[in-house]
This record gives sequence, C-alpha cells and structure tokens, in this order.
Amino acid sequence: MGQQTTFHAPHGGADFLGYRTRAGATEIVYDDGVARRMVWRVSGAAPEARLSEALRAAVGAVRVVPSLYDELKKRAIAIERVAG
Repeated sequence: MGQQTTFHAPHGGADFLGYRTRAGATEIVYDDGVARRMVWRVSGAAPEARLSEALRAAVGAVRVVPSLYDELKKRAIAIERVAG
C-alpha cells in the first residue's frame, strides 16, 4: 500500500478528506461519515505541501466539497473524478 495523509473536520462533523498514493497515482478521498464517499485522481504531479494545504483548508469549511474544488483551483491542481 502507498502513503496516506488524512484530515478530519475541526467543527465536530464527520467529514474526512485524505490523499493516498496507489500504483504511482495520487488520489483524494472524501467521506461525509454517513452516505457520501468520493474519490478523485490528481492529474500530473502536485507537491505534497500544496495538496496538504488545500485539503486542510477545505475540510475546515462548512461545505467541504465546493471548498475543495476552490482550494485545488487556487493551487492549480487538476483532478478527475474516479468514484462516487
């Protein structure tokens, strides 16, 4: 198995964001703790520090997924949805 880094919502919600490396590809995973799980593959190389900053900022927002898209866009990190 590859590397993993995870972030949990600081406001008491069950929201979870993380990224993992599988077979040389980096994937972002979101889970709301109830019914929604989504996975995206990062297109190209994204420095771990920028990816971590984006996920940390997004998981702290009330609306995590829209915030994730905004944070990734600010950092020019392209993704493609692969599951969910």
